[in-house]
Amino acid sequence: MAGSDPATRGTSAPGTPDAPHAPQTPHTPQAAEAPEAVKILIAGGFGVGKTTMVGSVSEIVPLRTEEPLTSAGLDVDDLDGIEEKRATTVALDFGRITLSPELVLYLFGTPGQQRFWFMWNDLAIGALGAVVLIDVRRPESSFAAVDFFERRGIPFVVGVNGFHGRHPYTPEEIRDALALPERTPVLLCDARERGSCRDVLITLIDELIASSARDRR
Repeated sequence: MAGSDPATRGTSAPGTPDAPHAPQTPHTPQAAEAPEAVKILIAGGFGVGKTTMVGSVSEIVPLRTEEPLTSAGLDVDDLDGIEEKRATTVALDFGRITLSPELVLYLFGTPGQQRFWFMWNDLAIGALGAVVLIDVRRPESSFAAVDFFERRGIPFVVGVNGFHGRHPYTPEEIRDALALPERTPVLLCDARERGSCRDVLITLIDELIASSARDRR
């Protein structure tokens, strides 16, 4: 019979109703993948601009744990060169910035005074990298932060915060003063400016990628 011919099977004769179509499956849009979340520390000495940097670059209202400086801390906190400072971070600063649809950075600013350094170990858990802020007026205040990340093998970049917009030293002069290896990026920045802070964070992400590639060799 003609209906048994494979060549004509599934077709309709002229003048007859079309065969019913197969049921269509509704199209379901593919769910968007969640962006990669990366924990970054913003570290450095007392009064180098960590809270300012987190606040400048964060796309959300930053969490701050600042308390006023009082006379009780005069014998503990070294205010030499930062006499205008009126408050200090006693726990952490927290902010967030989306660098791309695939990448979100969670920023944790560390406390600067030595009596709060015990918190750094906890804050460093799960951190993939760090920004060490330097105040060129008091570079020695950030030596401990550099040592902290070097000892733990956590990749970091150095941001030289130009207070009042001044940068009296070149990145190479800063590198020599801190005895940093050539592969550690040193960048001039302004913690008050979002674009400047974002550039530092992008450089850190590039360093994390490069560090990962070196580890795979």
